Amino acid sequence: MPAHPLAAAGPLALALALTLAGCSSEGTAADAGAAGAATSTAASPSPSTEATPADTAEPSDAATEAQPGAWVDLAAYEADPATFHDAGDVVLFFNADWCPTCRTTVQNLDAQGVPSGLTVVSVDFDDSTDLRQRHGVTVQHTFVQVDPEGAAVTKFTGSLTGADIAAATA
Repeated sequence: MPAHPLAAAGPLALALALTLAGCSSEGTAADAGAAGAATSTAASPSPSTEATPADTAEPSDAATEAQPGAWVDLAAYEADPATFHDAGDVVLFFNADWCPTCRTTVQNLDAQGVPSGLTVVSVDFDDSTDLRQRHGVTVQHTFVQVDPEGAAVTKFTGSLTGADIAAATA
């Protein structure tokens, strides 16, 4: 039986190929290209209302005050969802630190921020099984716009920037 074509490239290339193959987003062409181009080594998302990392499980005071253009973690959102909905649209971003496409989006949100009138909530794909099941999320790098009662308004994949996310909202 012939060897896998990537075997000659070495174990690192094979591991990268397998990782990229496992990190898809329901077949969007934009994601396939973005996943191949992702070179980030970021370990995890760093949402906050300011475009700076928030690595603690406890939301900061700034993260709990909804401002237009918020990029927050799930704990901050769950502490007072109404405040974020009052500021505009709310989109849950199901992401994983092992997903290159997710890391690209996180880097873009950290660097460029989120458009006014939108809150993006970082949801850990691996740890939020109940929330994933409630919204029918089966792959990482999925976005679910939710209404104030927490019901899904729209679900999409493929967005890499805050502007892309805002454009896909209903």
